Amino acid sequence: MKAVILAGGLGTRLRPFTNIIPKPLLPLGEGEPAMMEVQIQMLKAHGFDEIYVATNYKSEMVEAFLGDGSKYGVKLTFSQEDKPLGTCGPITLLKDRLTEPFLLMNGDILTALDFTKAYAFALQSDANFVVMTKEIITPFAFGKITTEGDYITNVEEKPDFKFEILSGIYFLKPALFDIIPDDTYYGIDTLIKDLLARQMKVGRYLMHEYWLDIGRVNDYEAAQVAYKEHFKGKDEIKPV
Repeated sequence: MKAVILAGGLGTRLRPFTNIIPKPLLPLGEGEPAMMEVQIQMLKAHGFDEIYVATNYKSEMVEAFLGDGSKYGVKLTFSQEDKPLGTCGPITLLKDRLTEPFLLMNGDILTALDFTKAYAFALQSDANFVVMTKEIITPFAFGKITTEGDYITNVEEKPDFKFEILSGIYFLKPALFDIIPDDTYYGIDTLIKDLLARQMKVGRYLMHEYWLDIGRVNDYEAAQVAYKEHFKGKDEIKPV
């Protein structure tokens, strides 16, 4: 099975850490594996043995660190964009190789998603594009009131807001290459809108497993704690 990991971001929100080390290679603690190493090993544990890494920023460092993938038991191939192509455009550089349904994921995600179950769902879906989603609960700091005219009819003290969001993990079928423009900046959000505008189905798989987007410094700190709680010591996650 094939997967593509997007690893071309500048990591500006994680500076100063990313001034020297590209975000996907930041270690999850002293002496612990890098973010992308955990991703690769998780994918390997679920049968993904051919993984493409789409790079841009510090691409030489990413390739030198990860190598050909043999130390992880997978085949790694690197694709370097010569200009920013967004979150979807980079796969067009690989479309000659992505001839079967494949996984696409951001390189700054830490998740315990059951990729096997999600991939099986995507394969049986009648949609060419299936989005993994996650429900996020955000606390509200104020009491919410309901009114009628000049009177209050109800009060809800500091309710939580629930949002279903894009998790940064997707399953795509090759037919989508007829829609995604070659060598053009093109985002996942644009793909979704274009598919809906054409009245084409966009699949959705709500995941319940642990998930964290490592976008800011506090997220990186949380990721180091989460690695110890959810990943360290697991059979599929081993120091390399």
